[in-house]
Amino acid sequence: MTGRNDGRAADQGRVYQASGDQHITEHHHHGHAWTGPDSVRQPPVGRAPAILRDRGELIGRLREAVSEDAGNTVFVLHGLGGCGKTAVACALFEHATRERGRLGLWVNASDQASLRAGMLAVAADRGAEDGELMAARNGLRAAADLVWDHLDRSGVPWLLVLDNADDPAVLRDGGWLRTSPRGTVLVTTRQAAGHWWPAAELLYVDVLPREEAAQVLRDLAPGTGSAEDAAAIADRLGRLPLALTLAGGFLAHQVIAPWTMEEYGRRLQERSDPIELIDQGAIAAGNDSRHLVSGTWQLSLNSLTGQNLPEAVALLRLLACWSNDPLPLTLLADVPLDLLPLSADRVELALRGLLDHSLTELVPGDIRCLRTHGVLLDSVARVTPASERDRLVAAAAGLLLRSLPVSPERGLRDGLLTILTPHVLALLRRVITWPETTVGTAESAAVCALRLATAQHRSGDYASALVTAEQATALARRRLGNDHVLVLRLRQRIGKATDRLGRLDEAADLHRELLDDLERVWGPEAPDTLTTCLHLARPLVWLDRLTEAMQLMHRAVAGRAALLGPWHPLTLEARACLLELPPGPELDREAPAGADLVADCRRELGADHPITLAADLNCAGALLNTGKHAEALLSARRALAAHERRFGADYPITLAARSLLSNVLNTVGRHREAIEQAEVVREWRERALGPEHPWTTAIRDKLGRYRSSLAEATSTDPN
Repeated sequence: MTGRNDGRAADQGRVYQASGDQHITEHHHHGHAWTGPDSVRQPPVGRAPAILRDRGELIGRLREAVSEDAGNTVFVLHGLGGCGKTAVACALFEHATRERGRLGLWVNASDQASLRAGMLAVAADRGAEDGELMAARNGLRAAADLVWDHLDRSGVPWLLVLDNADDPAVLRDGGWLRTSPRGTVLVTTRQAAGHWWPAAELLYVDVLPREEAAQVLRDLAPGTGSAEDAAAIADRLGRLPLALTLAGGFLAHQVIAPWTMEEYGRRLQERSDPIELIDQGAIAAGNDSRHLVSGTWQLSLNSLTGQNLPEAVALLRLLACWSNDPLPLTLLADVPLDLLPLSADRVELALRGLLDHSLTELVPGDIRCLRTHGVLLDSVARVTPASERDRLVAAAAGLLLRSLPVSPERGLRDGLLTILTPHVLALLRRVITWPETTVGTAESAAVCALRLATAQHRSGDYASALVTAEQATALARRRLGNDHVLVLRLRQRIGKATDRLGRLDEAADLHRELLDDLERVWGPEAPDTLTTCLHLARPLVWLDRLTEAMQLMHRAVAGRAALLGPWHPLTLEARACLLELPPGPELDREAPAGADLVADCRRELGADHPITLAADLNCAGALLNTGKHAEALLSARRALAAHERRFGADYPITLAARSLLSNVLNTVGRHREAIEQAEVVREWRERALGPEHPWTTAIRDKLGRYRSSLAEATSTDPN
């Protein structure tokens, strides 16, 4: 120590460039032997948080490691760039030095030069002479051995922080990472792969919970908004500490026309490039991209490219086409080479690389998923080359289309629909923010949304189908125009879902407006126009406007027969709709054709085709409503069994068949069985549709009548 201190010279003005989290980059020479950082006794980082939110459990575990006599341990803090690993290290450093009497040593481990200089500074701090340091620098002595020899002989217990060790090979190749009975080592890194950290305890640093993330904003920018405003911004920023810090800094340092949090949140929502606004909160970031959300992850991507994994960049750009919600891993299985030039084995390697560098994470659950931070995805999207954007969106759409059924009668009832929903809508948003996408690619994204809304509807999730169709319509029309066929078909889904939710007057208005547009754009006899005739007729029947409903149904039957032929599935479907009329002279005229219709459907489509099953069910209802009760009972039992076999017991159409059977049973005097069947329907409808839905109130009314019939029959039964 004496030789180094006696030889300390004045500042010679050189600048030490570090690629890690270093705001302080100028250093001084200490005689001819000194070429290290200015100090290893303080964390050379900017803006250490005054209050560390929601890290109590993590800090508690680390504090145990710097208690009296603790040593021989290595802890590795790993997580996404910007998640606050260095802030946690700073908090432990302050606790260890101020409250535990430990010597604190801080080294930037982001690259070989920074690590070597910093560790030799540690050796000098612990008493290494200039001659020893010179020998280590000149390769005459193993530098790591010198450092650890002095750390092992330290008279004071210490905490050594190796910050930003995102390339673990730098530590491994020089033998820099070791343990010592005299101290504790803490490493911060984005590299999560356990094989890099043998014998170390790995501690994951996640984004903040919602309440704590909102409080960070309020700590940094007090008086600019409510807790609710702060929480909304925190959600938009994915609760990433770096992004929260930048946002809070921006709000706190505005001078001329300060924004409120509400205004900041609105600007974030409106901007096609929110990352640019977030980065405006950086103060004196200099050349360190770690202090900008737009650049912090590029360090990891550069590392992956250096490891001969450029496919990881391509994969991350593909992920940026979707949402930050959990993404099913099956979506990435067997990516067709015509969609993206990534073979299956390279996709696997690329994904491992992203996982190892904490750029994405696996989400446990029944469906194996991947989750990538939203701010990261936005950052990647903004720098994706324009020449690659259309190909990437086309690939993302193609992979979604493989998972979304073309004919979703069975739906995707295993939860996959719910998981895919945000990704379909995010893809349409990416089409808007990437104007380089072609019309054909935008159409593929819209087809994804149409299939999704249809599948949600068929599975009985009408509320989700409505939300999906409304959002997709708003997005698709911005790129494709109001009169595009896919926009018009998405509007059909809006009307159908509104109908199923029991908003009959609103549904009729939506269908009527759409019918006018279809007649104008495609003509009165176009297939989509005729389909909307049937859609409009349905709520009109419920609203007891039978004359208009009948006209629309017959128009659809005649139009489809002329356009497609009498035996086409759509023509048979239209004929089946005529059997759904309520009791009355209109049904009396249509019901006799029911048996012939079912026979035609079985001959042309097969016994298990959805249209055949629908015709059979409608025929059973027509038989009941025209007084042919014995035939209706046989037909209703057959229809329910067929629907259960084809769709399952909880499918909406199956429940409709069960409701009809209960009605027939009650009519023929089998009241107890009718009540049993109706109770199954009531339970599902109250759970899925809500207690006030017209279908729910209808089945409750039926149950009341059935119980009254049972009570009356019981009271008059002589036995």
